[in-house]
Amino acid sequence: QVQLVESVGGSVQAGGSLRLSCRYTYSITCMGWFRQAPGKERGGVAAISAGGGSTYYADSVKGRFTISRDNAKNTIYLQMNSLKPEDTAMYYCAADTYRSTRCSLAGTSYNYWGQGTQVTVSS
Repeated sequence: QVQLVESVGGSVQAGGSLRLSCRYTYSITCMGWFRQAPGKERGGVAAISAGGGSTYYADSVKGRFTISRDNAKNTIYLQMNSLKPEDTAMYYCAADTYRSTRCSLAGTSYNYWGQGTQVTVSS
């Protein structure tokens, strides 16, 4: 059983930064961050391979968000810079225990999910 525990999100003004973290109990796996805004479908934000050597990003966050992991601490991070109001959403971390590389940004590939944490960006 994989457990994922996200840090508390937060509120920030546009242009600001936030860092999310997620502790996990299963290390040899792809991990990802997803988000869902009210009235919208959940979408992939970023993913990282088991060793951390490969990262994948949605076009909407490339150059602004950075995903990383520290397997010694069983934690992944999402550093979010230059935040925009449209980044406002519930953010979820997820684990794909069937894959360690070539990670997907499709939610259907992930079989374990955190509880979600709210990020609000005001203009």
